[in-house]
Amino acid sequence: MAGLEPLYAWARPAISRPQDALACGIHWELIQHGYRCLGTDDQPGPDERKSELLPAGWEANKEVYTLRYKSTDDARELLLKAITVEDSMILNVMDRSSQKVADVTLAVADYINPEHLDDFHKVYKNTEELRTRIASGIIAPLGAPAEKARNEPESKEDMHWDENPLRLPPRQPMGTRAPCRPSPLSPFAVGGEDLDPFGGRSGGMIVDPLHSGVPQPGIDPSSGIPGRLPPGAVPPGARFDPFGPIGIGRPGPDPDHLPPPGYDDMFM
Repeated sequence: MAGLEPLYAWARPAISRPQDALACGIHWELIQHGYRCLGTDDQPGPDERKSELLPAGWEANKEVYTLRYKSTDDARELLLKAITVEDSMILNVMDRSSQKVADVTLAVADYINPEHLDDFHKVYKNTEELRTRIASGIIAPLGAPAEKARNEPESKEDMHWDENPLRLPPRQPMGTRAPCRPSPLSPFAVGGEDLDPFGGRSGGMIVDPLHSGVPQPGIDPSSGIPGRLPPGAVPPGARFDPFGPIGIGRPGPDPDHLPPPGYDDMFM
C-alpha cells in the first residue's frame, strides 16, 4: 500500500485503537482508486476542497466514521459510513449521483495488529486481502472514476507491420489478394517469387519485366499481347513469365531474314 506510510505517520496522533488504523487504511485505498476526501459531515461545509489527507476530527465519533469523497474527475461523490460493531467494521458506501449502495464487513483483527499501533511496519497485515475486499466490494459495484491514462503507449493496431520484424502481417479476408510487400534482406528470400503462383512476393530467379520494378504502363497480360497472346489467355492477377520481349515489335531487321552461310548445305 504505497503512500500509506506517510499518511499513517501524519495521522498517528489521532489513532488510539485498531479501528482507527483500519479506517485510515480504508481511506487510503479510496485515494488509490481516484477519490479525494471532502470532509466528515453528510453535507458540504464551507471552504471545502478535495484532499488526500484525512480531515480534522475524522476519528471523533468512535461508533461511526463518516467521510465524504469525490472522484478526481468530479463525476462521483461517495458517502462512507464505517460502523464499528464489537470486533468488526461494517462499511456502508453510497454513490450520491446514482444512489447505488455497497456494503462490506471487515473483521478488524484480520487486518490490524492492535499491539503495534506505534509501528507502521507491523500494524497492518493481510494488506493484499484488504485491497481486494475494497476493490471488489466497493469500487467495482459503484464504478471507478474515469481517468484518462497519461503517456498512453501507442496502440498495437496503429503500428505498421514492418516496424516490428517479429510481428506477423494481418490476415487478408477470404477471396482477396494480399498486398505486395518488400521481402526482408535475407538470403532465404531468394526464389520466393518462383514459389508464389499469384506473384505477391519478390525475389524470384526468372527475369520478369512486369515485376522488375521498372514502370511498364499499359502492360496487362490478361488483356492479351498483340501477336503473341489472345485476350484472356492469362487470368487476371496470375503470375506471368513472358516467353519473349514485350512490345509492339523489335527494332531492326528480323534475324531470320539473313540466313547463315551454307544455309542450303544439308550437312550443316
